Amino acid sequence: MTDRMLKFVGTEKRMPQKRAAEDRRTDFGEIYAEFDPARAQEQAGRCSQCGVPYCQVHCPLQNNIPDWLMLTAEGRLEEAYEISSATNNFPEICGRICPQDRLCEGNCVIEKGFESVTIGSVEKDITETAFENGWVKPVKPVREREESVGIIGGGPGGLAAAEQLRKRGYQVHVYDRYDRMGGLMIYGIPNFKLEKEVVERRSALLAEGGVHYHANTEIGRDVTLEELRARHSAVLIATGVYKARDMQCPGVGLDGIYPALDYLTASNRKGLGDDVPELDNGTLDAKGKKVVVIGGGDTAMDCVRTAIRQGAAAVTCVYRRDRTNMPGSQREVANAEEEGVTFEWLAAPEAFVGDATVDGVRCQRIHLGVPDATGRQTPQPIDGSSFTIECDMAIKALGFDPEDLPGLFGAEELKVSRWGTVAIDFRTMMTSLDGVFAAGDIVRGASLVVWAVRDGRDAADRIHDYLTAEAETALSAA
Repeated sequence: MTDRMLKFVGTEKRMPQKRAAEDRRTDFGEIYAEFDPARAQEQAGRCSQCGVPYCQVHCPLQNNIPDWLMLTAEGRLEEAYEISSATNNFPEICGRICPQDRLCEGNCVIEKGFESVTIGSVEKDITETAFENGWVKPVKPVREREESVGIIGGGPGGLAAAEQLRKRGYQVHVYDRYDRMGGLMIYGIPNFKLEKEVVERRSALLAEGGVHYHANTEIGRDVTLEELRARHSAVLIATGVYKARDMQCPGVGLDGIYPALDYLTASNRKGLGDDVPELDNGTLDAKGKKVVVIGGGDTAMDCVRTAIRQGAAAVTCVYRRDRTNMPGSQREVANAEEEGVTFEWLAAPEAFVGDATVDGVRCQRIHLGVPDATGRQTPQPIDGSSFTIECDMAIKALGFDPEDLPGLFGAEELKVSRWGTVAIDFRTMMTSLDGVFAAGDIVRGASLVVWAVRDGRDAADRIHDYLTAEAETALSAA
């Protein structure tokens, strides 16, 4: 092992080749190339194989990162894929879009002074190699079970649960209100981070393994929750959160101001070949416009970088905290800066300016005060510091809240928390309705894809426990 590992002292960290900013500004292709096999082995060999793998500890899925890095360094890629996919249903997706700088790589013990191992890029390379060589197979359960499970939501949490349940032989049906499976991985994340064929390849593999999809099916409109409960042995709610957070300030109702998800969905649908009138008529097209994006998370970064690719005349991101305190990936911020995005740190909008259509955003400078209960410093406006940024289009990327599921589903007995998220017993992941479970963002609030995968896997285990107990009870009663 020591012949191939612990190379971090003499081998520099290298990311896969990144396309030049002036080239990638012109299209929506992924900006990083794949490692060639020799480079992947070299970078995997930088791992120190430390006794306490903080990369694994800080991964929501507890991926066995040191082992698949070692196997990659030894050229044993099929085994590396087996280890990688044992804990992660979508390693090729997480390798692309996880904020590794905040999770595994950010907690690598060799980071100080030597820079972390390029974990995400190696993870992506392992799985792409596995697909190329035919090592990725559809699910084939050892035996089929009669019980069926209905999953509401075809995003990462729902699909992860579907695969785990299918492995155990359950008949799995996924219901989604959109025309494609994938949730925000399809409609919320731009191609330059995650090309859509990557998601569609995985959802097709699940369908080949026996997962049944019901697209364009909205619970409460096309089928009721009560009907799903009668149709299936158990139901999992994994809808995610889609309600855009809004802001209250003068001028917020002017034309030319849009929620982030509306903007991103239009762009992604166009990339998928759909007819998108809002883009064709210029409404949601940033071409030639001065664009202001409000927010500091990954969704805001997706918006500013999409606007650049649409040909915006200028793109400015306004965030009320400083760069250190922003919730989004620092790697994404650096990519955005390279592509020409201007950042106004420590600034918050106080009004949108314009007659019928927005033509500017008036902002105030912000001072970070004392930390609040969470340890984050409280933003405080500075009197007399107002300034205006000219814009033709403003995009609100302020995060997402849960929709009113009891109302939408026609199930007022479905209990929710004071934040509107579905309330569950965290030991069983069951809601207030017997046999109805919930997982992902609809329980924890807006979060990362990797957390949704983790929650979906956990929910599948809890559903299996529930159905096993139900079968044993029925058997003893007979």
